[in-house]
Amino acid sequence: MRAIQVTEHGGPEVLALIDAPTPEPGDGQLVVDIAAAGLNYIDTYQRSGSYPIDPPFILGQEGAGTVRAIGTGVEGFSVGDRVAWKNCLGSYAETVAISAAEAVPVPDGVEDELAAAAMLQGLTAHYLSTSTYPVQDGEWVVVHAAAGGVGQLLTQIVKLRGGHVLATTSTPEKAALATAAGADRVVQYAEIPDAAKEVTGGIGVAAVYDGVGKSTFDASLAALRIRGTMALFGAASGPVPPIDPQRLNSAGGLFLTRPSLVHYTRDRDELTWRTAEIFGWIADGSLRVQVGHRYPLAEAAQAHRALEGRRTTAKVLLIP
Repeated sequence: MRAIQVTEHGGPEVLALIDAPTPEPGDGQLVVDIAAAGLNYIDTYQRSGSYPIDPPFILGQEGAGTVRAIGTGVEGFSVGDRVAWKNCLGSYAETVAISAAEAVPVPDGVEDELAAAAMLQGLTAHYLSTSTYPVQDGEWVVVHAAAGGVGQLLTQIVKLRGGHVLATTSTPEKAALATAAGADRVVQYAEIPDAAKEVTGGIGVAAVYDGVGKSTFDASLAALRIRGTMALFGAASGPVPPIDPQRLNSAGGLFLTRPSLVHYTRDRDELTWRTAEIFGWIADGSLRVQVGHRYPLAEAAQAHRALEGRRTTAKVLLIP
């Protein structure tokens, strides 16, 4: 099979297309023929060595495809089933062995590409808006980078829950994408504190969902109402420096959390609940998953350059 291997830590140039043995299923595993693999920022961190994994290794965390073989101890799956998964290294390939515990069934009415595109980003949007800060009817929240994959999905789920979205983007083209996803108002990043006060009559927003990090953190805190929630779930612009907890007190008893997906899919029941809701919304048209870019597997390096250069919108997929 063909796969993309990280030969050494570094830039996109270290991604090599190789021929590798087709995997066999181990205990508790499924072997899946991949229809589409998702590209995520964590892939770039693992490639560069920011999140160290000893090379060589095959990159990729998520995807969707068809089960071709089943290992011992696996129940609930059959050869030929369509499945999607997250957190299974080796997904930049034509075939992958994944943990059955991370695999979820893909229902009729959801295409493989949409299932692959909805796993990490869809689950992130789901846990943020339903669990980290459960948006209530009529509340205003900020969604940063609202034209991105998480941002578009998060905006839509907030709207499904009856909330209002104050979105940030960096270009007019991205603003149009955020508006199409349902954002009630779209502004530049620096405008957030004033815009938050304006749309809420001076009160501030209930929550900020911030995957940007260092460059937006101060403005995000300034946008919050008393006892508002700052959900810092990423650091696309760099890590946030250490903060004095007294700052949260003086700003109105704010809540600051740094969640990640692993904390919100702690068992099989939670994983299947979240994915069933997401896939149900996709199937009935309530949630639109936008695939912004598709690259052949062999062009993984180009895909990484585009992602890191902020030249992508919505979801980026690799197609074997």
